[in-house]
Amino acid sequence: MKTFPSIFLAVCAAVFVVRAQQPRAPELPDITTLPEDVRVPAISEAAPAAGLRVRQTTHGWEGTGVHHVLGLPANWKRGGKFPVFVEFAGNGGYKNNFGDVCEGTVEGCNLAFGISGGRDTICIAMPFVKVADGRKENAANWWGDADETAAYCVATVREVCREFGGDEKAVVLCGFSRGSIACNYIGLRNDTIAPLWKAFICHSHYDGVRTAWPYADADRASALARLQRLNGRPQFISHEGSVEDTRRYIEASGVRAAFEFSTLPYRNHTDRWALRDCEQRRKVRAWLRSFGLPGQ
Repeated sequence: MKTFPSIFLAVCAAVFVVRAQQPRAPELPDITTLPEDVRVPAISEAAPAAGLRVRQTTHGWEGTGVHHVLGLPANWKRGGKFPVFVEFAGNGGYKNNFGDVCEGTVEGCNLAFGISGGRDTICIAMPFVKVADGRKENAANWWGDADETAAYCVATVREVCREFGGDEKAVVLCGFSRGSIACNYIGLRNDTIAPLWKAFICHSHYDGVRTAWPYADADRASALARLQRLNGRPQFISHEGSVEDTRRYIEASGVRAAFEFSTLPYRNHTDRWALRDCEQRRKVRAWLRSFGLPGQ
């Protein structure tokens, strides 16, 4: 007769054999196995010109520490009309074991420039604005003052369109990580900013999917109120590994719009996939062309 310890050990051994026989989920490849074919220009201290990325501060915020980065395409000419990509960055201070890093700065944004390839489209890396002790400056983490951020964003888009030939009917909002959440959290925050956008590109995280974020109005009801301001406009939504959590959230929300879901089949939490000739970039460029927007 077998004793309890011997039975227990036999069961454990059987479980081990079953688990050993089950195939492991394949490890996702690293995005750095693909070479970068788009180079984001360094920040120039010159005046705005074709092919340059420069720091600017929008009128009304002079004398503050707030600034955005304006990138004019290589084929920009005075008097022309160009679509505009507005980009929000991820949180600063991020790094992981795969070598992915995010500093949370406007200078470090890669998504818009990579997708555009540096041609045909004006790119604006937009700051999150924090207000502390009467001073306004860029916030490397989370929203700062969300209403102030939205106000700066609206004023900047209008000013860039007016002064550099941006097409107000062809403005796309995009973002990575914190910036992806911001597409709705900031971009659909109120009835002043929400109508600015023709389309959205949201990579890695999405407003309302996770509610444990450390900021106000991260709850589902607040996120749904923002999402309802989408009014059917298209969103390209992606995530590394799997986008299914976001797909399920949106399907359960009852909001209907032109949602396009795409999984980035790499393990990296980064916006630098846009600088590489990968399937994800080809998909988003084709998606943009389907709405009459530039896609290389």
